[in-house]
Formats: sequence, structure tokens, C-alpha cells
Amino acid sequence: MSDTLELLSSHACFGGEQRFYRHASREIGLPMQFSVYLPPQALAGGKCPALLYLAGLTCTEETFMVKAGAQQQAAELGLALIAPDTSPRGAGLPGEADAWDFGVGAGFYLDATQAPWAAHWRMESYLLDELLPLAGSALPIDGARLGIFGHSMGGHGALTLALRHPGRFKSLSAFAPICAPTRCPWGVKAFTGYLGPDRAGWGAHDATGLMEQQSTAPYPAGILIDQGLADKFLAEQLHPELFNAACALVGQPLTLRRHEGYDHGYYFIQTFVQDHLRHHAQQLAG
Repeated sequence: MSDTLELLSSHACFGGEQRFYRHASREIGLPMQFSVYLPPQALAGGKCPALLYLAGLTCTEETFMVKAGAQQQAAELGLALIAPDTSPRGAGLPGEADAWDFGVGAGFYLDATQAPWAAHWRMESYLLDELLPLAGSALPIDGARLGIFGHSMGGHGALTLALRHPGRFKSLSAFAPICAPTRCPWGVKAFTGYLGPDRAGWGAHDATGLMEQQSTAPYPAGILIDQGLADKFLAEQLHPELFNAACALVGQPLTLRRHEGYDHGYYFIQTFVQDHLRHHAQQLAG
């Protein structure tokens, strides 16, 4: 598999460029697509800090860039935005597209260990060992100044990858994340399929459990989470109160904002995305 990027399209946007790429992934073993917003500061010749955004179930590399309305603030702050797809596509595995919450569009940002998923469903290795190094080498992105955030399944991915890879990401936030996947139906279904029925290994991909294991606060400058109280998935699937308790246990500063009337969708994300970009910009500048 090659490290060559194929530019699918590029669009002028707030003085920068919104780009969509495809490349042959060695970790996934299939073509993968991702999007990147380069602010005007990057086009002027400087390397900019970047945020990796992980989308939720059923989404693609286009979802955040089209729906979140983040580019104007990113241009003002000089932040690049990177959004990968949410799973491999085109593997042709039996049942890969039978459910909206497992398989295609539902990679859960981990490396599967169970057949047949283990061959291609390697999203953690893809992001950390391939996509981010590739973006840093091929694009005007400062690989030493990376933040990570995400929504729902992608919020789970952001929290767990940040905690599983200390020092890799300098800032962290999430929108309505799946905070305790070992204790909710989405997580149990995904982990059973990707990691197997033995729950002993599941905790390595559970943000609440990972936080409880910390000896010191991994993000002393603070983590930001926004959660809508009209979110139909809140009670059964998300459990931010468990992550909040885990942060309190280890002294991790957490700003958990609960918003009356807001649901799980991108109108919610649009409303608060500027706060998240400013949160990251402040920490990445330091």
C-alpha cells in the first residue's frame, strides 16, 4: 500500500481550503478517505496545529466538514481540521452493512481482534500509525501540536485514544460521547463483535475505566464535554455522569456542560463547536 494521497476535490473556504483525499491504507488494507480543512495560515507556508475529529455512527469523512460549521472559526484561530471516515469500506465481509451500529460506519476507533473483522477493522492503528503521520508529512500540519475531539461513537474514540496514547494529543474534548461503552448496548454489541465475548479486555477501550486507572490528571488544563439534555440516547447509551465521577476520582479537571433542549445531532454541534475550537486553540498554543 502506498502513502500517495489522491486529491478528490478542493474548495476555497474562509481564505483556506476544504480538501477531500483518498489513499491506499496499509493498516486497513483498503482505500480510505479523509477530509482536511487547511486554514489560510497553512496555505501561507506555515505548519499549523491540527484537530482530529472523530464522527459518530453512520457518518463519513464528509459529515463534520459539511454539517458542523467549524471552518470559519478554524480559519480565525489558524487550526487545521482532519476528519477520517468512521470505518473501512468495501471489504465485502458477510453482514458488514446489516446494522447501522456495527460494521460499516461503526468502526469504534479500535483494532478488532475477532475474525473476520480483525483483517480490516484496524481504526486505532490506522489513525495513530498511518493517517496522522501521513497528514503531518504531506500537508502543512504540525504533528507535535495535535488535539482530538469527536461526537458520540467518535467522542468515545477521542476520549479513549487520548487516554490510551499519553502525550500524543495535547488537548481533548467531546460532544455527547459514549463514556462507558462496556455498560451500554452500543458498546456491548461492538465490543462483543470486534473484541470477542471475553469482557476482560474491553476495559482497555472504555473511557471511564481508563480514567479511573490514571495516577495523575492526564489533561491538567482541562477536558471539555458538551451534552444535550434532550438527547434520546443520553440515559441508555452515553453515561457522562460515570466519566465525570472518574475524573473527580483522579483530580482530572472536566467541564461537563449540560444543555436543556439540545438533542444528539449536528444542530447541537453547530451551537457549541466554536467553544471547542477555542478550547483546543488555547491549549495547543501553550
